[in-house]
This record gives sequence, C-alpha cells and structure tokens, in this order.
Amino acid sequence: MFPKKELAQMVIAACNQFNIDTVVISPGSRNAPLTIGFSNHKHIKALSVVDERCAAFFALGIAQQTKKPVAVVCTSGSALLNYYPAVAEAFYSNIPLVVISADRPKHLIDIGDGQTIRQEGVFKNHILFSANLIENAKFKTKNAQLIGEALQVAISKQGPVHINVPFDEPLYETVSELTAFNFPHISLSSLDNAQIDYKSLSNIWNNASKKMILVGVNYPDKELHNLIDTYAEDDSVLILTETTSNLYHSKAINSIDQLIFSLEAGEFDDLKPEILITFGGMVVSKRIKKFLRDYAPKHHWNIDARKATNTFFCLSEFIQTTPVDFFNQFTQYTVPVKSKYQKKWLAIRNKRRQKHEAYFKKLQHSDFKVFEQVVKSLPNDINLQISNSSIIRYAQLFTLNNTFKVFCNRGTSGIDGSTSTAIGAAFASKNQTVFITGDLSFFYDSNALWNTNIPSSFRIILINNAGGGIFKIIPGPGTTNAASYFETPHNLTADYLCKMYGFGYQKAASTAELETELVDFYKVSEQPKILEVFTPSTENDLVLKEYFKYIK
Repeated sequence: MFPKKELAQMVIAACNQFNIDTVVISPGSRNAPLTIGFSNHKHIKALSVVDERCAAFFALGIAQQTKKPVAVVCTSGSALLNYYPAVAEAFYSNIPLVVISADRPKHLIDIGDGQTIRQEGVFKNHILFSANLIENAKFKTKNAQLIGEALQVAISKQGPVHINVPFDEPLYETVSELTAFNFPHISLSSLDNAQIDYKSLSNIWNNASKKMILVGVNYPDKELHNLIDTYAEDDSVLILTETTSNLYHSKAINSIDQLIFSLEAGEFDDLKPEILITFGGMVVSKRIKKFLRDYAPKHHWNIDARKATNTFFCLSEFIQTTPVDFFNQFTQYTVPVKSKYQKKWLAIRNKRRQKHEAYFKKLQHSDFKVFEQVVKSLPNDINLQISNSSIIRYAQLFTLNNTFKVFCNRGTSGIDGSTSTAIGAAFASKNQTVFITGDLSFFYDSNALWNTNIPSSFRIILINNAGGGIFKIIPGPGTTNAASYFETPHNLTADYLCKMYGFGYQKAASTAELETELVDFYKVSEQPKILEVFTPSTENDLVLKEYFKYIK
C-alpha cells in the first residue's frame, strides 16, 4: 500500500534511490501520504517517535554512528519548529540529517487555516539546502530536481537539508504500487587536493622547533590515528587531544586543562607554538582557546573539507581537504626536528597525572569522585556518549580507555537533545552504548525515553546533584543575587520515569553504594537501565577548585 499522491511517491522514491534506509516519523495527519509510503517500503526502516524534538536528535544519533543520511518526517505547523535544535547541531557537527516536512498548500497559508505556519526557509540560517516543492503536475521536473539536489547535498557535504512538501486533501488515498522516478545526479563541487602547496607548507614546518597539533571532535578513524602516531615521534611536535577527538597516544596531552590551568606568563610564552595545526570539530576547553588567543602562533593551519574555523583569531591557512588526505601527502615532505618542546611539556603532564591520582585517593563522595568510579568501571569497546555542561568538562580531566568511541553534541553544546542522541546512537551501534549525564540535561530531555526503539543493552549513568552544577563551577553566577535561577535547584528523581518507560532503576548515594551498584550494571538484561547517583550539591564546585590547586 502506497500513497496515491505523486509528490509523496516522488520523495519516497528519491530517498530510496539515494540509499536513505532509515526514516524517523512523528505522528500527524498532513504527513499521512509520507507516513503511508515510508512505513510500507521494503527497503526503508520506518521508526516512530512522538516528540519531534526527540525524534530529530534520535535520528541525529543514528546518522552520527552510520555516517549516512537519516530522514525525519513531521506534520505541518509548529511540529517542524521542534526540529530546529537538532538541525543546528547537525549543521555545526556535519551530520547528514534530512528534514521532510508536510505543509499546507500555499493558498492556505496566512488565511487563518489550522496548523499552518510559514514553513518555507524556516531553517535558513542553519541549513545547507532547502527544497520547497509544489503539488502540481507542471512542476514535476522541478520538484524532482530539487529533491535530488537536496539529498546529494546532505550526502556530499554531510549536513542538514530541508524538503518542504505541501499536500492538499484528500491525504489518505492509496494505490498498490509506487511510480518509477529517475533523479538526475547534480554536479557538485569537489575538493582539489592538487591546489595545496605541500612543499611550501613543509618548508615552514621543517624550520620550526615548536609545533602544536590540536584535535577537536573527531570520528574514530584508524588511518588518521596511524598518521598522527608518526607526528608524536617528532620531538618538536606537541599533540593536544580532547575526549571527543577519539585519538589516543602515550605522547599526547589528553587533559588540556589539567596541564595549563595554573601556568604563569613565562610558561605560557614557552608553550606558545610557532605553528598550530587544528582539525576536527568544536574544542571544549575554554583555557586552550584563551591561551591561543592571547599567545597567538605565527602560523595557524586549519584542516577541514568544508569550512574554515578561525577559533583563535589568527588563521593563516585554510587547508580545504580531509585530515587523512592532508597528512598522507604532507608526511612525505616533513622531517623530524630536534627540540626539547615535546619532552618538557610531557614531563609536566606526567607530574600533573601523578598528583591527579593522589588527589582521588583522598577524595570523598562528589560529582568528581563519581566520575572517576564510573570511568574505571566502564567495559571495553563501548560507545560512550557524554552530555554537555559539567559532565563533558569532567571527562576532559581523565584518561579514557582507548577502546572507547566517544561522542558528545558539541556542535551547539546544548543539553536539549543529549539523551535522545545517545539513544539514536545506541540503536545504530553494534556495541553497547553507555550515556553519562547530569540531572538537568537528563530531565530536560526526559521525553527521549518515550521511544520503543531503545536496545536493552543501553545504560544511563545519571549524576544528580539537584541543580545546574556548571553554574557553580564557572565564574560569574555566584556573584549575583539570582543564583537560584542559574542553578535551577530541584528535587526530581528518575525513579518514576523508569517505571513509566520500562527501564531498570538503580541508585547510589555514597562511594561504597556506587561501587556495589556498578558490579552488574553493564551486564546483559531484559531492559535498559538507569543508575542514578546522588551527590551533595554544595560541595562539587569546591572539590573541583581544590583539585586545580592541588595538581599545580
């Protein structure tokens, strides 16, 4: 059974032709032709998620793991606007999300008809392509061209696109077969690696004794890992990696804030690189941003296949290619340089690590202590999802197991869809997914649990400090008389949510209790589980401040 409407058939056929095999649908009437078609297509997996905001982040989590476009389908009106947070995240994180919205025909817009808004171009500031279709046989060729171009852009440029599909009534008429369509491939610009002057770049590189490679959000890539390993053996190169970089090396500095928090002006000047190479997505550490803005390198080369990122206001070279392609070529021209740069800073890193271990031996129950216990308990080869605010910042201070694949929504750094994204990733991943989250992020996105597609192996570790802990850590909020509005204190618990949505529930309120609860937490079970860990809200900021004083 398929929709009678030709425009709906065209959208469905295009998705199939461009190998979009997963569609997340939210209920509605205006999108009925699309729902009927996608749910009956033998090559497309249709998933139902009621809340559109959760549905979009769920789809984003699937696309994050598969690196393939995933479509979301909604009815007309405000339903579409609920996709916007995920669209923005996809835009800044380079994730191919295909938004397909049903709409009223143009003659019904702005006349007082129900469930209508101005849907054309609604995502204009955060979208790679918008296709506004017209339900009229005269526009058949144009519609096909727009749909085809939208899907090709999503695939080739790895980002969000929007296809707006107006339907007049009737909406529920069906036919037994889909009409065959052919969507022409549009010629899109491609990268020209030959335009990069590797010889000139290598001349600069080979004459510098202080070089830094800083890696932000990065999808796990074995070939890239091997290439970066080569640079780690050069004494003049210091490699800084974040938790979300998915790059691990014994000669890399993986806890940036731990290293630079207490440096003085002379030490900062000594750390300042002559050349900075950056690649990957957003960088979490505010301290490394401040350092590289205050002590700007002479040369900053940003490597990215799509767009330049001038995070440190000193970009001198935008190298428009993939990191793998760049380093594959560049390595042929480089030679190791004798220098004390790497050795000196790794020695400081090692001292910081020793003090880190000593600090935790005496640390009492708190957010920070809980994070240490959890990190040590995690099984090998998991897909680790981390929420924003305090949790991702705690993660930056630990050396994680190098078998983990680590993800966080750092495109916009919002808390609004962290749980939904993690569930999408769990659905798409063959490995077990563990999600570590704070209380505000979790409760803000609690509708994420209203999803029948959650695998039983999925685990959530919820650190509940009864309010927004990040606003006690960062300077500013505590100096005002409006602290309660920043910190949002609450008495919520996940217990009843677990009962409502069919999750297993465990809890702990001390170091000893948490140790006990973690023993069997990750083992096979019939339902997904949440472990809620309660911590004292008044001590966590003091613990972190004392930590940075201690490791100095």
